Amino acid sequence: MAKLIAMYKTPASAEAFDAYYYSTHVPIAKKVPGLRSYEVSTGGVGTPAGPSGYHLIALLGFDSMAAIQQALGSPEGAAAAADLGNFAQAGVELLICDTKEI
Repeated sequence: MAKLIAMYKTPASAEAFDAYYYSTHVPIAKKVPGLRSYEVSTGGVGTPAGPSGYHLIALLGFDSMAAIQQALGSPEGAAAAADLGNFAQAGVELLICDTKEI
């Protein structure tokens, strides 16, 4: 399986971010072709040393890196990417990687 990891930095208003993210962005992102799983962090995002600068982490699962690339190149992927500017003003880091269970 391959993962797209979205790490959202702490917004000025966590309440506004959460309201938009769950009511608008998640339904858009769930339409991306090839999406197999969608997990989000709950509660605070921390480090072993304490708080982090992140508000929410989303882990989106796909069958392969090729599936992620196809998803990102699709109209639905473009819509999800374009929507980031509507709520992630504090910033978001997107990472992609292959994973394996060990």
